[in-house]
Amino acid sequence: MKILISNDDGISSPGLNALAIELKKLGDVTIVAPVTEQSAVGHAITMKYPLRITDFYKNGDFFGYAVDGTPADCIKIGIRNIMHEPPDIVVSGINLGSNTAINIIYSGTVSAAREAAIMDVPSIAVSVTSHEAKDFSFAAKFSSRLAQMVAKNKMPAGTLLNVNIPDLPEDQISGVLLTQQGKSKWDDVYEERKDPYGQKYYWLTGNLVQHDTTLETDQFAIRKNYVSVTPIHFDLTDYKTYDTMKSWQLENLFKQKS
Repeated sequence: MKILISNDDGISSPGLNALAIELKKLGDVTIVAPVTEQSAVGHAITMKYPLRITDFYKNGDFFGYAVDGTPADCIKIGIRNIMHEPPDIVVSGINLGSNTAINIIYSGTVSAAREAAIMDVPSIAVSVTSHEAKDFSFAAKFSSRLAQMVAKNKMPAGTLLNVNIPDLPEDQISGVLLTQQGKSKWDDVYEERKDPYGQKYYWLTGNLVQHDTTLETDQFAIRKNYVSVTPIHFDLTDYKTYDTMKSWQLENLFKQKS
């Protein structure tokens, strides 16, 4: 199996390293990840300056390719320029901090997997629910098992799996649930502060407002210590509203002169 790994925490992230160690047991692993942390960059791609790729070494051994761009850049350049053949699967992670509910749209981790799906490669995005996680062993093992399942069962074109894993020992995990994207969202504000010179600056703060109350949703599932697996895709069409708007007769907004 040919596997491409990326993330948004940067190529030196311990979560990426743990994932690579586990997935190398499955097949040929190529690592292409950002030089620096790219959290919350969403699906940004680089257009206005050249991308550079450098070999990255860990403990004196070649580890992977570091790209001075976004997670989506890493997938594009990894598949098109670095790998000689397209990968069988892309795994993005292991991210520090959950990516659930509305937060999915901001995630560089999810966007790397989404870019792979756009390029017709099966993909998984994996996150743990803590920004201070130290032990990624269960998350890495679960990612490996799921990658094998995806490879066996295939995925519909354009669909990826978004996985969130509680930051707990394996014996404290409640189980695994197939979930839907929740509706919880951040109540954000840019807090005004002052630097040591008295100049104003702004720092994003906020709290997650919990709207999800059933185990069918990703955010509630992880609160109850379940691994959440959510199939998502990049078709953003609201089909219910699309059908409703057919009665609006939008064509009447443009009347050609006879």
